[in-house]
Amino acid sequence: MNRLPIIDIAPLYRNDQAAWRCVAEAIDAACQHWGFFYIQGHPLPPERFDALMTAARTFFHLPLEEKLKIDITQSHNHRGYGAVASEQLDPNKPSDLKETFDMALNLPEDHPDVRAGRAFYGPNRYPDLPGWQLLLEAHYADMLDLALTVLRALAIALDLEHDFFDKRFEQSVSVFRLIHYPSQLTRSNTEQQGAGAHTDYGCVTLLYQDEVGGLQVQNRSGEWIDAPPIPGTFVVNIGDMMARWSNDRYRSTPHRVTSPAVGERYSMPFFAEPHMDTEIRCLPHCSDPEHPVKYPPTTCAEWLTSRFAATYAYRRDAVTT
Repeated sequence: MNRLPIIDIAPLYRNDQAAWRCVAEAIDAACQHWGFFYIQGHPLPPERFDALMTAARTFFHLPLEEKLKIDITQSHNHRGYGAVASEQLDPNKPSDLKETFDMALNLPEDHPDVRAGRAFYGPNRYPDLPGWQLLLEAHYADMLDLALTVLRALAIALDLEHDFFDKRFEQSVSVFRLIHYPSQLTRSNTEQQGAGAHTDYGCVTLLYQDEVGGLQVQNRSGEWIDAPPIPGTFVVNIGDMMARWSNDRYRSTPHRVTSPAVGERYSMPFFAEPHMDTEIRCLPHCSDPEHPVKYPPTTCAEWLTSRFAATYAYRRDAVTT
């Protein structure tokens, strides 16, 4: 009862509608009971993660002044390096004991949406490391494909058109992040966690984690259970936008990360989020007289702007455009 389900999504890569339905039903059950599950049977090769881990270690071990050349607080579209304690996911705890690198769709400065100053669109900011941009942009594209594959199964489970989410993820504001968690020996306060308890903001998150572990998920009884690394899998969880879309049929589940007692931890989440103008409104089959609509309509941009302002001090004055 306290172990997250593991779902084989390999059938989603075959032309077998009955198999698709079986996977969709398994994901639907996991989303309703947990809001979290593992996936296996995806097409991403192990060699990709070896390369990403090497890249992450190389970058995060650079001197701070080198990393701050792409300081995320100097970016209008939230790209680049986030220093330790720049993020506070749990407002009741000290700022998080982690450092990050964020990237998303790489739009040039002369793109119309970038020239207009639209929130969350623009160029990525990369460190001056050989092969970094090529590796990460290839992985970003593959992760977006994987996220859309999972979302197509969710569309089946929610009685939507097969391509419902595909249409809303054109020019998406999905984010790929590298995270480095230093050991507890470096924390400034005994209550400082690697990542404070929180729910994710977007639709779904797909997480690769190294062998160290530390991810914990809160079950429906309020207990914290471990979500240990399982080779060859991603941990998938529902975010706030999907909870709003589904009228809490799928609830975004609190989770946190405990810092390693010694050594360090790396993880790589992909936050799947739609086009910024996408309306987040209760889906057609997710309300009835016994389950009235809980949330007013919003947009992806409005929702993300409000959540980023609550998490990052430098974003609190951001204005949706």
